[in-house]
Amino acid sequence: MNFLRNFLAAILGCIVAIGIIFMMFFILVGLLGSDEDAVTVKNNSILEIQLQRPIADYTGTSEINPFSGLFEESQGLDEILHAITVAKDDERIKGISINNNFIIAGLAQTQTLRKALTEFKEKGKFVYAYGDFYTQKDYYLASVADSVFINPVGVLDFKGLSSEVLFFKDLQDKTGIKMEVIRHGKYKSAVEPYLENEMSDANREQIKELIQSLWNSMVAEISNNRNISEQDLNSIADTLGGRTPKYAKLSGLLDEVVFYDEYESKLANALAIEKSAEIDYINLDDYTKYANKKVLKSGKDKIAVIFAQGEIFYGEGGPDIIGQGIINKALIKARNDDKVKAIVLRVNSPGGSALTSDIIWREVELTKAIKPVIVSMGNVAASGGYYIAAGAHKIFAEPTTITGSIGVFGTVPNVSELAGDIGINAEQVGTNKNAVDYSLFEPMTDRFRNQVQEGIEDTYETFLERVAQGRNITMAQADSLAQGRVWSGVDAKRLGLVDELGTLEDAIEAAANMVELSSYGIKKFPKYKSGFERFMEDLGGASAKTKEDMIREEIGEEFYTILKNVRSITEQKGVQARMPFTLNIK
Repeated sequence: MNFLRNFLAAILGCIVAIGIIFMMFFILVGLLGSDEDAVTVKNNSILEIQLQRPIADYTGTSEINPFSGLFEESQGLDEILHAITVAKDDERIKGISINNNFIIAGLAQTQTLRKALTEFKEKGKFVYAYGDFYTQKDYYLASVADSVFINPVGVLDFKGLSSEVLFFKDLQDKTGIKMEVIRHGKYKSAVEPYLENEMSDANREQIKELIQSLWNSMVAEISNNRNISEQDLNSIADTLGGRTPKYAKLSGLLDEVVFYDEYESKLANALAIEKSAEIDYINLDDYTKYANKKVLKSGKDKIAVIFAQGEIFYGEGGPDIIGQGIINKALIKARNDDKVKAIVLRVNSPGGSALTSDIIWREVELTKAIKPVIVSMGNVAASGGYYIAAGAHKIFAEPTTITGSIGVFGTVPNVSELAGDIGINAEQVGTNKNAVDYSLFEPMTDRFRNQVQEGIEDTYETFLERVAQGRNITMAQADSLAQGRVWSGVDAKRLGLVDELGTLEDAIEAAANMVELSSYGIKKFPKYKSGFERFMEDLGGASAKTKEDMIREEIGEEFYTILKNVRSITEQKGVQARMPFTLNIK
């Protein structure tokens, strides 16, 4: 019976494998048979921007890869910006419609998109925005439009920024499972939830100042586009003056309250066509395929752009994880390429492993001895993210970048109280005095705590040395800006932690000026396998991903975020140079 079952299972497996091979063959043939002409851009068209997928700075797949875009969960900010830039000079594209987004991006990424849309408008083209529901980031993006519209029963969220921090001390006391904490820095609040039941004054101070600075940057730009004073915008937020479409229009946050068909009539009028005429839309994904074949910067000399995005873990790394393996290989490849004259390191990371951060820092040092290295900070470049940036010749940050957090900590799980409650006793045997240093099932000894504390202090001192050396300041000055304190890009520039406020494009131009290049091409590093290739390479991994999606759907996005944070904590090994909190802008 077992033989028959195994035999039938083997036959079924062969059929599935053959089916997958045929599917791959037909997909490949279809993709290779497609070309630029497959994307049709008609005259008098509107580029429709719907940002429904998470936005990453860089997806890392080659534009010429036939599987590029398949099974990709995110869309690259670099490709979106490139498409808008191409559309700016495309005579067939008359305007842009920002339509019903639920943008999943950081503030700095959203701010960069606003700048690209502003430059699009400067070509004499229109930008309109329509939404059934505007989150604050959605509205922040939409407010750059010439005209903003909302559904008559729609919702606009405009109330100011907030952040929530969960505390677990009581939970630890009740369950007997706790995190042993060793830290340096009075502001290093990543571990505060395990030590206290409420927020410290120091942590409340830094969060308040940070989100206030971010809010000020948003309000200033909205004020400029909507012609509403910053004082009035804050008053609108305080009184919820945009809580209904009617109030939102009266307050000046938007222009008209219309149904979608009426919005399309507005678009037809902007195109100077009959209201009954069909509007030629081209969606962003399709236009991106067309735009990717348009090279805007060219030349035999190159500027290398290396993307470092995600948490920092020891190892190879990947599209969403910064590891010393993949980043250092990219740095070495760029500096050994004679055509590459300067390097821009794009950092978007809350930090992570201090060891990995230092390994990458060293490779940056070796690289900048040969070629200029400029850093461009994205949504966040904090703690370990700032560590790897500190030594660059020049650092750019967005006004809404979250950076700083110069501090380190260590957390070690301990279940000794739980073990005692449920009747588990652990006994240890060792050959030497220090052979048994720590057990999950025994209270942490003072000797072990002192050993870890010594490592924390050494790492903090090293971190300060890297910052002092890179920013050309004293250790005392570095320490005064450190202690784990987090800053916005605006405050970081004021304090000297960054040199300039600007986008990735600004950093690239600065790199070109540094080596006196008037014409140059861009080489992006690293290159990743496409989502489809990763799927076929590891079907087990794809199944795991499906389970992740199922869990997210069952428990909801907020609880799934908490689950991810808990998982991240359990994966932390060694001393951490990490953001002091997870900031969810609401």
